[in-house]
Amino acid sequence: MASFPPAQQAQIIRANQRDLYHVSALKEQFESVLRTWLGTRWLSRWEKEVDLLVKLVYYGLTTVRATQTLGEEYTDIWQYSSLHRAVPPPALMRATLVLLPTLPGYLVARMDDWLPMHRIPAKWRTTLKQIPSILEVLAELNLAAFYIQGVYYDLVKRVLGIRKVSSTPHNPLVRPPSYSLLGILLGVRLLHRLVTFIRANYVEEQASEKGKLRTQNLGEESFLDERPVSQFLGPVDPEGQPAKPAEEDERTMLDVASIPEELRAGRNCTLCLEERTDSCCTECGHLFCWSCIVGWGREKAECPLCRQALDLKRLVPIYNL
Repeated sequence: MASFPPAQQAQIIRANQRDLYHVSALKEQFESVLRTWLGTRWLSRWEKEVDLLVKLVYYGLTTVRATQTLGEEYTDIWQYSSLHRAVPPPALMRATLVLLPTLPGYLVARMDDWLPMHRIPAKWRTTLKQIPSILEVLAELNLAAFYIQGVYYDLVKRVLGIRKVSSTPHNPLVRPPSYSLLGILLGVRLLHRLVTFIRANYVEEQASEKGKLRTQNLGEESFLDERPVSQFLGPVDPEGQPAKPAEEDERTMLDVASIPEELRAGRNCTLCLEERTDSCCTECGHLFCWSCIVGWGREKAECPLCRQALDLKRLVPIYNL
């Protein structure tokens, strides 16, 4: 393409900004019509489909038809296939150029609605949820490379080898602006995100290893706020110890002595039949003494009242009942 010089960075950036503006304006007009006909609730439900349709219509009537988009027409640039050395690129490549940036994002956004996530293995669920973040990082890497090199504004165009050429000859007396500093700043931000990600994973691994060592050293000990449950229980065999008077309960905000007798009668623990001390709540909502329910749970992993499964790690301390 000796007769067509490559498009300058400023032309490509302005063309992209212009296209975004027209897509946004078209979407607003489309939503206004649908809101009038079908209502706001319907529009909120199908917002992602509307966004996909607008992009397919805009780029389908321009790029797929081998014509300039409004942004490209504004800056007078054309798409050029470096693989086929053709302006415009072949029809299949033009269709791919429209579908690849739009369909994957839509499918990822609707993934939770279509896939039965509870039936997918946890490892695959984690991978699927990371797809948007991975695509975002790749797009930023490509943008940083564009600001430094000056070609391939979009990741899809880089993969397909779609460049931009200008039908306006460059002025040799005018030096084009440089955007290398923006590329360097984007690279620094990505490096910071990478360091933060590695550090977070390292901290998580260290916490996991500490948890394993703690479990190995203390058997099946449970922890609450990094403190072993045994510290809350005090004696190893709390059931063999005399009941602690409610007035001596240090783990409550209530002034037990000032509570009327008829109300204190409703504070009895159903296991020890004494007034509750160190009160805690199970997942099913029943209240017991901390030592009583932990002693019970070590023998039988179910609530003594409703027989629902009991997990000692999910007991919640209660300070105001």
